[in-house]
Amino acid sequence: MQRADCTEHLAGVLDRYTESRLPGLQYIVIEADGELFEYAGGWADIGKKSAMTHDTTMMACSMTKTFTAVAILQLVEQGRVGLHSEIDRYLPGIPYAGRQITIRQLLTHTSGIPNPLPLRWAHLVEDDASFDESAALARVLLENQKLAFEPGRKYAYSNIGYWLLGKIVEQLAGESYPDYVRKHILSPLSVSKGELDFVIPDKTRHANGYLPKYSLMNLLRGYLTDRKFRGEYEDRWLQIKSHYLNGPAFGGLIGTARSFSRFLQDQLHQESVLFSRQTKRLMETQQRNTSGDLIPMTYGWHAGAADGTLYLFKEGGGAGFHSEMRLYLQNGVASVVMANSSSFNSTGFLNRYDRKFL
Repeated sequence: MQRADCTEHLAGVLDRYTESRLPGLQYIVIEADGELFEYAGGWADIGKKSAMTHDTTMMACSMTKTFTAVAILQLVEQGRVGLHSEIDRYLPGIPYAGRQITIRQLLTHTSGIPNPLPLRWAHLVEDDASFDESAALARVLLENQKLAFEPGRKYAYSNIGYWLLGKIVEQLAGESYPDYVRKHILSPLSVSKGELDFVIPDKTRHANGYLPKYSLMNLLRGYLTDRKFRGEYEDRWLQIKSHYLNGPAFGGLIGTARSFSRFLQDQLHQESVLFSRQTKRLMETQQRNTSGDLIPMTYGWHAGAADGTLYLFKEGGGAGFHSEMRLYLQNGVASVVMANSSSFNSTGFLNRYDRKFL
């Protein structure tokens, strides 16, 4: 089958997949110098029957953490902080002071800082002007003062840890975390604020997030989300009102699969515009705990495998959205999938469809 016929066939398969399982979907597969496949289908807004397009923005949630890691590694490369520097120096008032937690441990999720669930750290878009991030972080730290384990001993995911990394970026750079990312990561990649940012760039191009009406997540909605975030049922989906996460460094980016693919293309090149070849290799290197055992993390990427093929990835999920981006470095291929459904199985999707391009 010729490539054009193959991609046309896959688009039809994804049309049927989206119609049966999701409100809307974006999927893109790229190599360093070009696009192999791109798809957008389904609905951005079910009630209004607004189509999901390549330009529709969605919440990326924890995919943001990889950008936070890039920011820290840039500052390490500039000699403004060290990977083994203790965070007390930059965040003296936090409850974990004196525990010898390092920048490296925050990056690799080995700090022992807890990860309380469910995450209710969000605010409605209309409340953003009056939102106080510092006060929100202070409340979270007050409620989560005890470490879960001795720093460095093992891997355990922590949103708080990456929220603190964003605060360290601000201390070192003398500017807000969103401004730093815009200036030092998105701008060098030639990604505009209209494509990828920490606020919704254009409400007419932003997708509604949804929970499946008939799902465990919807049954537990009172436990997982506050009532103020829940909209109306649209067909078999519960709409989630537009909101922002309280900590931009752990999950604040909003954009398109196409915009995230620009970052991945840069990482597929031997020479990145974001940092040196040495720092790029460092970011790709799987790390170890204090016992010398490998953990499933690099500096900002998670390490995965499917059918014997190794890849680096970052998944993001929140109220109404789920996404994942992958780097297959040995194959010279990368992919991004984004959907406006909390229940979307991004890992299963990419395991199934990425193999066609490897």
